[in-house]
This record gives sequence, structure tokens and C-alpha cells, in this order.
Amino acid sequence: MTTKSNLTRRSVLRGATTLGAAALAAPLYSKSALASSGEINILMWSDYLPEKFISDFEGETGIKVNYTGIGSNEEIINKMKATKGQGFDIVSPTNNRSLQWEPLELLQPFDMNKVNIDAVNPAMAKIGTDAWNFGGEGVHWLPHIWGTEGIAYRTDLWLPSGDAPSYGDVWSEENAGKTMGRAHSMMLGAGLYMEASGQMEPGSVWSAYNDEETMRKVWTQIADWTIERKNRIKLIWNDADTQKNGLLNEGVVVGQTWDGPPLALKSAGEPVHYQAPVEGAMAWVDGMSVPVGAQNMEQIYAFIDFAYQQEPAGVAIDSHGYNSPVLGADQYSGDTYKKNFAEAYPGESLANLNPWPAEAPWYAEVRTEFVNKFKSA
Repeated sequence: MTTKSNLTRRSVLRGATTLGAAALAAPLYSKSALASSGEINILMWSDYLPEKFISDFEGETGIKVNYTGIGSNEEIINKMKATKGQGFDIVSPTNNRSLQWEPLELLQPFDMNKVNIDAVNPAMAKIGTDAWNFGGEGVHWLPHIWGTEGIAYRTDLWLPSGDAPSYGDVWSEENAGKTMGRAHSMMLGAGLYMEASGQMEPGSVWSAYNDEETMRKVWTQIADWTIERKNRIKLIWNDADTQKNGLLNEGVVVGQTWDGPPLALKSAGEPVHYQAPVEGAMAWVDGMSVPVGAQNMEQIYAFIDFAYQQEPAGVAIDSHGYNSPVLGADQYSGDTYKKNFAEAYPGESLANLNPWPAEAPWYAEVRTEFVNKFKSA
């Protein structure tokens, strides 16, 4: 998922969705070693650590979790830049942000002798060794949660015209005033729809990652198209809770969302569905990294060890609705999770995922220009 050439869509998912994986090696930490107490300060996406996961970890290890929830990669980067890497033991960058993190020198490498890396999907583990081996000093990122961004909708109020929804449904006149998305990824989704509908040259969206001149040309087209239709968008979300609230309380009928929030609503019995769109869902892996100012090293490795155990990982995905890279975690999830996963990715959906490409600092800066232009229009 770091680049579209190094990891194929199938290889990223191979093993992660296979039920009944063989038993894995025993945890690297014994029960007595885990009972070390202390605390750990975690800066992580706001819905990634369910209450049961935290309470089970604290009960088994005696380690208190201080959990600060965030809603974007920019929040993580900005907090770490402001504190010069101090204040947290674990942060959770997305796989495609390695080019932005490396020059900051705010992360330290893991001691891989203390990490049971064989417990996770090897294609996702390879992201750390390939894209996050900063300066040849070792792995600076471990996989933690993976998921996609696609289309969520209220099944009692709207249904797609075909077998799958489209990114274009968020921008359609039919759904005007009843849609939502996150600005930068909603604009990218619009670009994929423009390609599929013949309004932009095929491959334009991905070619924009190659150089700034190409990006400005492509995103000028996207910005012009989305600004013209901006009045059809009801809500711009910024985290999991605003996605859920939009679908439940804000009159949103169709939205471009992460998979976890709508699937959590679906599991709770709400009339909400999430599905990969015809253009292909956007796939990502959020990880665990250690800032240079981390203080609680033994607690960090105890947390990673617990997170890489099948049962805690499997129970967690039942709650937050995302997916685990831990091999065999699905054995400990319920039937609802398995049903939701199958319905979210029917047919060839998993083979047609679009991994988020690695973003260079210049790409993120220029994209912010276009996003701000869209927001202020």
C-alpha cells in the first residue's frame, strides 16, 4: 500500500481476511512480565481502542492507558511537531504518510526482537520495512488497523441504481443537500468518478502523485468540478463521530466515509449500509509508531504484544467495524462482522481496491491549497 507497484491489492489483503488461520507463536511477554504496571500515553484515531480492549489490557498488564483520540493525520503530525516528539508513547500514522514523517525526525525505530511481527499479514508488515525504514535505522511503523473509504447510505431512504454505489452519488443532483464527505478524499473520489464517466482522462488522479505540475493540472479540473457542485454537499466530516451523526441525525442519506463508522451503526441495527463503490474503495493501513520522546518503553512493547494477539484484535473489530492485520483475528469476531465484511466487499471489490499512494510533502501542501479553495468557495 505504500506504492501501487510494490504491493498489489490482492497481496495486501491475502491472509487478513482468511478465517481459521493456523495458531501463531506465543506472545513474547509472559504474564508475569506483563504485570509491570505503569502507564502508556497513546495518540490514536478516536474509535480504534474500544472500552473492552482497554479494560482487558489494563486488567492483564496493570498498565494504565491514557488515550487521546484524533481524526486526521494532520493532527498527529502537528502535535508531534509542536512538542518535538514529546508527550506520547505511541502515535498512529497512516501507511502512505512516510514521506512526510521521515524528514521530521520525530520517530524512533522499533526493537523488532520485541515485536511478534509474524502475527500479522506479511504484506502489511512489509510496509514498515519498505517505506518506514528511515535512514536505514530500522522499522519506524507497525500495522495496526486497516480499512477502506467508500460509500455509506441510509437503506431506508436511498438505494444505488446498480449493484454498487458510485462516488458520483455524493455529488448528484438527485441527492443534493443530503450528502457528506471529508474534503480532500471526497474531491479525490470525485476525480475517480470523472475518469469513470469520461469527464477526465483515465489515470489522471494517480498521475497527480508523480509531480507538482501534473498535480496542479489534474486538481484544477477536480476543484472546478467540485466547486460547481459544492452546494449539493450538506456536511463535511472530520472524524468517526461526525460521520455517524451525519447519517443518524443530520439528514445525510449518502456519504463518502470510512468503513468502520457506518458498519458500527449497521451492527447496532441502524438502517445503514457501507459498500465499495464501482470505482473501487480507497484502502489504507493505520499503524503504530514511537515518537522520539517516548518514556514508557516496556509498556509500549506490552501494548503491541497485546494488540497482536488474535482474541483482543478479533473482539475489537466487532466493536469499531474496521479490520485487523492480525492473522486469525477473524476467528474471534462475531457473525455480524463477517456478514458486514462480505456485504461491504461483494464480487471483485477486494481485487479492485485503490491503495492510497505515498504522499510527498509537496503533494500534501498543494492539495491543501485546492481543499481550502473548495471550502471557501
